[in-house]
Amino acid sequence: MGEAVLLEAGGRSVRLSSPDKVFFPERGFTKLDLARYYQAVAPGILRALRNRPTTLQRYPDGVTGESFFQKRAPKNMPDWIPTAHITFPSGRSADEMCPTEEAAVLWAAQYGTLTFHPWPVRRDDVDRPDELRIDLDPQPGTDYDDAVRAAQELRAVLEEFGGLRGFPKTSGGRGLHVFVPIEPNWTFTQVRRAAIAVGRELERRMPEQVTIKWWKEERGERIFVDYNQTARDRTIASAYSVRPRPHAPVSAPLRWDEVGEAHPRDFDIATMPARFAELGDVHADMDDHRFSLEALLELARRDEHDHGLGDLPYPPEYPKMPGEPKRVQPSRARKTAD
Repeated sequence: MGEAVLLEAGGRSVRLSSPDKVFFPERGFTKLDLARYYQAVAPGILRALRNRPTTLQRYPDGVTGESFFQKRAPKNMPDWIPTAHITFPSGRSADEMCPTEEAAVLWAAQYGTLTFHPWPVRRDDVDRPDELRIDLDPQPGTDYDDAVRAAQELRAVLEEFGGLRGFPKTSGGRGLHVFVPIEPNWTFTQVRRAAIAVGRELERRMPEQVTIKWWKEERGERIFVDYNQTARDRTIASAYSVRPRPHAPVSAPLRWDEVGEAHPRDFDIATMPARFAELGDVHADMDDHRFSLEALLELARRDEHDHGLGDLPYPPEYPKMPGEPKRVQPSRARKTAD
């Protein structure tokens, strides 16, 4: 697997062991290819990760091997990588790494990290998100093109309710993510409520194409707006993260005029470096913006007052939340009623 190599980054040396270990057999990409990729897009992925508590999705033996999510900062993590103390819905807590420089990303790659999952908060305030993240998830029978149509209407919804600007990116699979930078003035619960309001409005405008139904049996062949991705401890793969699929795709930031023209398979660890060298980070100005959620929260209040549309179910591992409806699958609830 070759002798270890030293990678230089910002005045630090990061040791990469077994650089020739094949991480993506279908394409022949090695561990060193993975690290070189992250070097090539370093300013972009650091923009997405900087000062955010980050969970590492690790594949020490490559994409075909065993994997796990590393939430707690490893004991062997260098002391120059800062951490943040975060609390999980269970009440337990942990220190998570907060990448602030290229060497931290390379250090994570050394330990088989393919995908970085940053929280939507910064380490100076871990209880108030500074991003509203909308996950457009194609259900069986739908595809990326359906997600594109939903994203275009989502763009109009965001503009109408508060003049919000969304930043789209491919998920690395069939879906799309749209991130909105917001003022860190609201709790996770409030941000999630804003995401529900967005989803409901999108569903009203595209009832045959979009759903916000939590239970899979109710979704049909539609794009699911996964509002629970905004719940505490739920994270979304960062921009430029490599996704654990055989062809080594990456989550690619897009300009809005590219959303309907690009395709997720256009972006992988072989093609993204050339795009980045030519265009740079197309979301580089994201941190220059901070929007308000007041218009969306007012929409949520109207939905509840006028239409009786309150909260929606949390994921099963979460404690019961105030105002949450019964967390029972509809078909099971009907059987119980019978």
